[in-house]
Amino acid sequence: MGKDGTSIPDEEWERFLRDAEAGTPGAPEEPSARARMVASRLADEPAQPDGWRTHRPPTRSGGKAGYFVGFFVLVALLVVALNPGWVTGWFSGSDDSPPLAAESTSPTRPPATQAAAERPTLDEPFRGSPAASWGDGVAALPLPEARATGWMSKAEVARALERSRDFLVASSLDPEVLRGERPTKAIALLNPHQKDVQEYLTAAFSKPNADDDPLKLFSRFAPSKVRLVGDVVKTRGRITYREGKRGAVEVAADVTYVYPAVRAAEGSDEVTRTIVRREVVMGWDDPAKIIIEPGTFSLVSRRSDTANGGCDNHTGFFLPEFAAERAVTVGPRGDEVDPYDRSTTMDARMAGSDEAGCGAASRL
Repeated sequence: MGKDGTSIPDEEWERFLRDAEAGTPGAPEEPSARARMVASRLADEPAQPDGWRTHRPPTRSGGKAGYFVGFFVLVALLVVALNPGWVTGWFSGSDDSPPLAAESTSPTRPPATQAAAERPTLDEPFRGSPAASWGDGVAALPLPEARATGWMSKAEVARALERSRDFLVASSLDPEVLRGERPTKAIALLNPHQKDVQEYLTAAFSKPNADDDPLKLFSRFAPSKVRLVGDVVKTRGRITYREGKRGAVEVAADVTYVYPAVRAAEGSDEVTRTIVRREVVMGWDDPAKIIIEPGTFSLVSRRSDTANGGCDNHTGFFLPEFAAERAVTVGPRGDEVDPYDRSTTMDARMAGSDEAGCGAASRL
């Protein structure tokens, strides 16, 4: 019977006796009485703790296979460290892709294109595009840390940054405006005493043309032609600020918006995308030096570049084309441009843009 009260099975005891009698190599020898007594005493003593200098070599497991696995893991980590864009491209085909961190500086290269062949669907309208891993709407546009600048205190700068972002929402993300409504909230943030801007607004919403085009500042889609898919607009960009003329605080926003759309007809399921990059500079002027209403800003500058918004379109609404329409569009298209490429400055982008809005996008 064992020390813990359990008995040794009869077959095991018989095998032990046969092996010992036959002198089988490696067969256990029956312990002497003294050996049994010493073993019993040691079993009764509690285990001793390891000394602080005690070293126990680690147990090796896995053999050569473990070394191979470790080698490949190290190689994979090195590839990721040197080419993080490759990994981003692996996940860019699904709307469930892990979101990228907010853009803090200008990127040095275009997004990866590995998943560009995958087509968008109603359930995954950003599938096959870099926007699948971009942030959603205003949540992807963090504000920089406020500091006292120009005529404003730190708290006033923080407020100016918040209201500048409010303008981005009201002009380019508001659901009602996207459905074609007048951007009333956004217009209310513009200095009513800035004559040239007020003239532009009047013409843009009454008789839009190439010069007075509301789409240069606002995003609107013709509801009779198309409807947006879902309630998410993907965005990527940066908001910065500096001291401008006469001590004004100039807030600059360089943002790319991605709008998925289908035809307005019931049952339409072909998804296309309109991609708009806008750079807007908003001047928060010192009321002691400039005539301005409280809570409004002067529009310092605005530039926009649109892919698939409608060729030679001056209706005041985006009119994206679908596959069949793009296939038969005639006329010069110029060099293809990647609308998701934010490594190119707006100066360079605008220098090669087509005023008619007919430029060729390398992908949508």
